[in-house]
Formats: sequence, C-alpha cells, structure tokens
Amino acid sequence: MQAQLVSSRSTVRAFALGRARLPRSARLNVVNAAAVSAKSVSGRMADLKAQGKVAFIPFLVAGDPNLDTTAAALKKLDEVGSDVIELGVPYSDPLADGAVIHTAATRALQHGTTLDRVIDMVAKVAPELQAPLVLFTYYNPIIRRGMDKFCEQIKAAGVAGLLVPDLPLEETVTIRAACERAGLELVLLTTPTTPKARMAEIARASQGFVYLVSVTGVTGVQEKV
Repeated sequence: MQAQLVSSRSTVRAFALGRARLPRSARLNVVNAAAVSAKSVSGRMADLKAQGKVAFIPFLVAGDPNLDTTAAALKKLDEVGSDVIELGVPYSDPLADGAVIHTAATRALQHGTTLDRVIDMVAKVAPELQAPLVLFTYYNPIIRRGMDKFCEQIKAAGVAGLLVPDLPLEETVTIRAACERAGLELVLLTTPTTPKARMAEIARASQGFVYLVSVTGVTGVQEKV
C-alpha cells in the first residue's frame, strides 16, 4: 500500500496512509466496509489517490467556544476544500491529547456541550457538507451509550467514520462489528514506535485511512520534532 501524507496546519491532527483493504485472511474476524459511496471516507481517499493528491483533514473540538461556532467552522472548512473533517467529542480525560486540545475540550464541557448536542448539531450541518465527517471520541462515552446505539445515532446524523484513540487493535472487534452494522468506517491509529509487523496489521484492518501519530507523546505544540 503506497503511503499518502495529509497536509497539516495548526490543530490539524490526521495523517493518512491511503485507503486500506482488509484481506480475507486477516487474523481479525472483520469484514470490509459497506459499498463505497461518494461521501464515504474510503471513497474520498480513493479519489484523491487516483488523482495523485494528498488529503487535507482538519480537526475541531466540538463546542469550543460553542456549537453554533462549530457548525459555522465545519461549513467554512468544507468550503475551503477539506477532504475529510475530523470532529472531536469533548471528553473530561483526553489522555492522548496535550494542553491545547485538552483545554478546548474543557471549555466545551463547561459551556454545556454533551454528546447528544454534538450529534444534533452534526445532523443539522452534515447535509450541507461535501467532506465526509469522522467522529473522534474516547471509548467510555461509546460504552456508556451502548455500541450499537452510539453507532446508529452518529450514522443517522451524517457521520461517515469513527476514530477511537484509546482502543488497541486487539480490542476493536466488537466496535468494528457495531460500525459495520451501522455502515460506518472504523479508522485505526499507528505510531512512530509501533513495530512494523503490527503497523502492517493495523493498516490492513483500518478503513478509510490510517491515522499516523506523527510524534511520540501527546498532541499539541512541539519545541522539537
């Protein structure tokens, strides 16, 4: 699989390695994504790859400073040509995130942002967007709501993909099955310290693109790269 690098700026977090196909012989008992649609993550990445282009995937924390601003920002990011947009659900203990995103999530929660309100906002905005939306959330809110219910609700709202940063490859089978039933693509992560054999397995299992964590440690401003 040929790597594709995603452009980045400011709070952009996602780096893509292109569309990953899951072989039938994969050790995980998972199935390929449902038929690729024009607004699917896989469809968008495949189109870019065919054109020899890289993907621009910006990231926003929903609800910072408020959900009306988030809705406007999603529309503007779509307008300026985002290929995929990653939307973070604010969480009280974002263990993979540094001070900038953690603070943004804290502000959003203090302003009353909830998962239900994020889903309602997405349902209103998604029909106006050309870019597929990937929802970024930690695992606890998914478990609390129930995997199938969570996946069905975000899919109905217009979300195309799901990224769960605190879920290792071996524990993705259940959530992947729920995503498959709902018609969502599950994006997996790899890091600079991931062994090559494991990285290859993650790339085979990931759908849409592979989220490449560009540096060790948490997200945010780095004095040295």
